[in-house]
Amino acid sequence: MSETRVMPIGAQNFQALRENRFVYVDKTRYVYQLISQSRVYFLSRPRRFGKSLLLSTLEAYFSGKQELFKGLYLEQAELELAAREKREAWLEYPVLYLDLNAKNYENREALVERLALNLQKWEKRYGLNKVSESLEERFAYVIEQAYEKTSRQVVVLIDEYDKPLLDTIDNTKLNENYRDILRAFFSVIKSSDRYLRFAFLTGVTRFSKVSVFSGLNNLKDLSLRDDFSGICGITESELEANFEPEIEALALKKKQSREEILATLKKRYDGYLFAAEGENVYNPFSLLNVFDARSFSDYWYATGTPTFLVEYLHTAHFNIPDLDGNIFLNERNLEHSHADVQNVLPILYQAGYLTIKEYIAGGNVYRLGFPNDEVRYGFLDNLLPAFTSIGTSDTGHAVWELVKAIQSGDVEGFMTHIQSILSGIPYDTLPAGEVALRERDYQISVYLIFSLVGEFVQTEVQNASGRADCIVHTADTIYLFEFKLWSAGTAAEALAQIKKNGYDLPYRSSSKRLLLIGASFDEKKRTLGAWETEEQ
Repeated sequence: MSETRVMPIGAQNFQALRENRFVYVDKTRYVYQLISQSRVYFLSRPRRFGKSLLLSTLEAYFSGKQELFKGLYLEQAELELAAREKREAWLEYPVLYLDLNAKNYENREALVERLALNLQKWEKRYGLNKVSESLEERFAYVIEQAYEKTSRQVVVLIDEYDKPLLDTIDNTKLNENYRDILRAFFSVIKSSDRYLRFAFLTGVTRFSKVSVFSGLNNLKDLSLRDDFSGICGITESELEANFEPEIEALALKKKQSREEILATLKKRYDGYLFAAEGENVYNPFSLLNVFDARSFSDYWYATGTPTFLVEYLHTAHFNIPDLDGNIFLNERNLEHSHADVQNVLPILYQAGYLTIKEYIAGGNVYRLGFPNDEVRYGFLDNLLPAFTSIGTSDTGHAVWELVKAIQSGDVEGFMTHIQSILSGIPYDTLPAGEVALRERDYQISVYLIFSLVGEFVQTEVQNASGRADCIVHTADTIYLFEFKLWSAGTAAEALAQIKKNGYDLPYRSSSKRLLLIGASFDEKKRTLGAWETEEQ
């Protein structure tokens, strides 16, 4: 490759991106669809998926900046649309852009100040005096006067409308206060309809859409629309059409074929689906970072996970394996109307930790699961300290020790490591009679351990009745594990269950060594008590 191209990592300003010749995936056909179909829109997408860049692109279009669209889909499409609408092309409209992302919201004043500062900026732009202490009255007046002074309808763009609500999700009183403020402020978009040419609001969540936008019955929600599923993110065809030099450079560095590189990219970063019959997209933040560094890593996941999600899943004794493709929600649940720490499944979907794996038309439900390996292993890695004695900074080392033991065939060493890891599981808060919950937490701990081992070794973790608890495949050995609480059975009985139920039968014809392992948990010592092995 003769020249290293500049990846637009974190680039949210369309004008800066175009003027500095960053690599740009042309999404302007979606802009054309938006401006030609309707006027007031809402879109929910995870963080760092390109929502801000989309709004900035709209801002550039409505500001009449024709030069920025040279060579893009919209350059010619705008000329055709203007001719059809019998108007001048590339008209300039007054644009009011509100970004609620760039602030931490810790008290009522934080949100009020953010809104007031933007209103002050707009009032100054149009030579207006402050007409009221009411935020919504000032907003309505700015829209009306911008229209009067320019003789053009106004464009309103609001980025990350729900940032104040997500920041206060565990503070019910402040969250409700913010909700009331935003509801009144956003209602102006409806009451000022005759002065508006276009409005677009984005956020991570759809939960607050019903309550915060209750008056906006003209709002078109694109979040689950098939025809807008690729508006943010990078599709398979966009990846291959726009990043061939970077794919080639990565293949050269990794000493792999183009096909191998594409397979790794797909496994680690693809898999996001935002509509029942939509198109899968890659995480754009991770892809751009991979191409920039020429190295695979967990770029998006490393930018942070809300701790309340992990805490809730642990304290609620949620069955963690269900997150990997066994969550079922209908559309009403998917767009739950309140951001609620007691209902985290919709939050996990909206935030990008789960995605649509399948739409079941007969039941009108969506099956959800982890989108890709970056999210799967990152999320499970985050959960491991909550279910075991491993510290947050020690998960990588602990898992690698297990991987080395099992790859070398050191079953005793492997089981001893697991014994050590499980020794710190606390059960003081569980009633003595809650055997099922105790067993579930042990199973979840084992599931997390084996799933993370599966980052390096092929695993098939199963928890359904009639299947071995865990199956691990290495280059020369297949391990079948069955776990029991002492109160429910011994290690010998766990081993006998594998044989009695024929868990090993599908693997008997394999040329690999087959090792059966039955184990029991010592509930008093709160760790792995004993295990027995048998080679087939």
